Amino acid sequence: MAGNSQRRGRTTGAGKKGATTGTGGHKRRGLAGRGNTPKAEDRPYHPAFKKAKAAAARRDNRARVQKRNEEQPELLLGRNPVVEALRAAIPAQALYVVTGDGSRGGTDERIAEAVQLAGDRGLPLLEVGRAEFDRMSDGALHQGIGLMVPPYDYAHPDDLLDVARDAGRPPLVVALDGVTDPRNLGAVVRSAAAFDAHGVVVPQRRSVGMTASAWRTSAGAAARVRVARAVNLARTLASYQDAGLQTVGLAGDGDVDLHSYDGFADPVALVVGAEGAGLSRLVRERCDVVIRIPMTKDTESLNVSVAASIALYAAASARR
Repeated sequence: MAGNSQRRGRTTGAGKKGATTGTGGHKRRGLAGRGNTPKAEDRPYHPAFKKAKAAAARRDNRARVQKRNEEQPELLLGRNPVVEALRAAIPAQALYVVTGDGSRGGTDERIAEAVQLAGDRGLPLLEVGRAEFDRMSDGALHQGIGLMVPPYDYAHPDDLLDVARDAGRPPLVVALDGVTDPRNLGAVVRSAAAFDAHGVVVPQRRSVGMTASAWRTSAGAAARVRVARAVNLARTLASYQDAGLQTVGLAGDGDVDLHSYDGFADPVALVVGAEGAGLSRLVRERCDVVIRIPMTKDTESLNVSVAASIALYAAASARR
């Protein structure tokens, strides 16, 4: 009969409705729930988590390969880059010249000058066959000559301000944000030399360095324009601001048209992002102004080196 149960733990009135005793807070965590559902990529057993983890591993592997490559000597290929590098007396270990090249370069005056300059410096002159040199250069266009150079000796970002001070002109520095193609870096360095910029800054991570391909694309300009490496680009831009430079970002959705900006005659750090990705959030927030290059609506964007060249030309025109 209800109310007369003799089972242990039962009391008179069990099963009747009415006030019940609380738990004393023992079940508070259960009542509170588990909070917001984590994002898919934050859940260890979700496919999105595994995909994100694999992508991060690939990025880390690319970074390790890039660092390892940058720590090894490289072959600087091409007649103009090799001659310009030797004229600038950059560190080098040996000069390679293809033998039996016939009319394709055996009597070229630039090769003759390179041999003379290397001899004057006491660099080893090594003659190799075309097939062997094709293998050494991984099939890249070499024009029958190559200079073995040690890893690039990057400047400190503050060194570029010293270069400007010695030149007696307001600093003009180009900073590249997330540019990963060495040909773009080389082209920007070449434009920086053409329009009297004092140097180029690249981030230490997730950015291309001064590889042999960048050297070649610069057509020797890398021997005249210093390239600095920044541990943190946003902090480097902040230090430039403290030194009196205006940080000018370049983006397709900029606030000011290029031809309307009138600050290029002053100390400037021109900040250019990668094509497609553009400026990263932190770097863009560090820019004093973001300008855009007026284009037709049918053109979505410009190559990063082309955009940098247009802005550098505008800066050079304002400084004349």
